[in-house]
Amino acid sequence: MPDRTLILGGARSGKSVAAERLLADVPDVLYVATGGDDSGSSEWAERVAKHQARRPASWGLVETIDLVPLLESPGPPLLIDCLTLWLSRTMDAVEVWSDLRRATLVEDRIAALAAAWSATSRRVVAVSNDIGSGVVPADPGTRLFRDLMGRLNTTISLASDQAFYTIAGRTLPLT
Repeated sequence: MPDRTLILGGARSGKSVAAERLLADVPDVLYVATGGDDSGSSEWAERVAKHQARRPASWGLVETIDLVPLLESPGPPLLIDCLTLWLSRTMDAVEVWSDLRRATLVEDRIAALAAAWSATSRRVVAVSNDIGSGVVPADPGTRLFRDLMGRLNTTISLASDQAFYTIAGRTLPLT
């Protein structure tokens, strides 16, 4: 039986470290980075370097937002970091920012991801940001992102064997 785990939390709450701890005893994890290449940003490069330094050298790496084929294929456990960046890049890919009516294309991709997540034979841990607890965003595009993020987190959480919330470095089970 697969083990599907979602770890939620705010920015810099310790989500990624918690995910890495869950798989620390597994030598052949495939780390799936969804952030893309922001080669012009030294701040982004520092973040990436910190993540890389924490991971065991035996772990593999793939940088992609094409998660469905990974979930559908057999292989070592996956650590997906993170679903928030996946959503942002997916919204970019379907050009939703210039036409918010294209949100249905994003919803279709969320549904496909959730189906693959539910059916995977792999152990998988995913990290995602909880962004819906703040103020209501002033512009329609940011509201759409917040709403889609909430739908994505809810859908993946309900299809998971376990879910956790990380705050200030502490990880709490969600029941």
